Amino acid sequence: MDEFNTRKPMTLRKRGIYLLPNLFTTGALFAGFFAIVQAMNGRFEYAAVAIFIAMVLDGLDGRVARMTHTQSEFGAEYDSLSDMVSFGVAPALVMYEWALKGMGKWGWFAAFIYCAATALRLARFNTNIDVVDKRYFQGLPSPAAAALVAGFVWVMLDYGYAGESVRWYAAVVTVFAGLSMVSNLPFYSFKDLNMRKSVPFLVIFMIALFFILISSYPPGVLFGLFLCYALSGYVLWGMRRTAK
Repeated sequence: MDEFNTRKPMTLRKRGIYLLPNLFTTGALFAGFFAIVQAMNGRFEYAAVAIFIAMVLDGLDGRVARMTHTQSEFGAEYDSLSDMVSFGVAPALVMYEWALKGMGKWGWFAAFIYCAATALRLARFNTNIDVVDKRYFQGLPSPAAAALVAGFVWVMLDYGYAGESVRWYAAVVTVFAGLSMVSNLPFYSFKDLNMRKSVPFLVIFMIALFFILISSYPPGVLFGLFLCYALSGYVLWGMRRTAK
């Protein structure tokens, strides 16, 4: 027997991709892409709702990965790219097509501030993930910023306002959301809530009331909810400054 044939052939180790969590990430990416397409076709209500759907799917992929022990570097990078589309490009384009287009350079400038702020926010989050206090986000999270922008579009449409009539308000909301993302303000992350612990019956009742409230008027309740969350960082920062 030839001695050179006694060696075992070298095998290349293939890296697999976990299917389940990345399905949710792909769904969030599709919802963001769908929002862009609908905005280009003038269906802004569908576009706003799609951004909220992307936010829900984005919140599920990480939880599913942790529950099934399928976290991976690929999933983390894929999630960031999906977030950039769904919570950066899509909200900026929806707001621009709906209200900011008639403002000329100021319109696309406001939309770009938001889009660039999302990219910076995601990059900072990825690099500081093991450094910052996990109880608080550093800057407004990009899904919450996208929900604020999409919620504004949705509620204005529901009240019958055209984008041109509220374009300056739209610009303020867009720039405010963008600057809040790149700020150092603390926003409560809710990561210290333990869902596995037993809770009083009143908590379950309040959660049921919360869903009833949202179902009663989704555009206004969701916009109000995320507006309050966006302002909470400024309130918390002011409280900390006062306490010093």
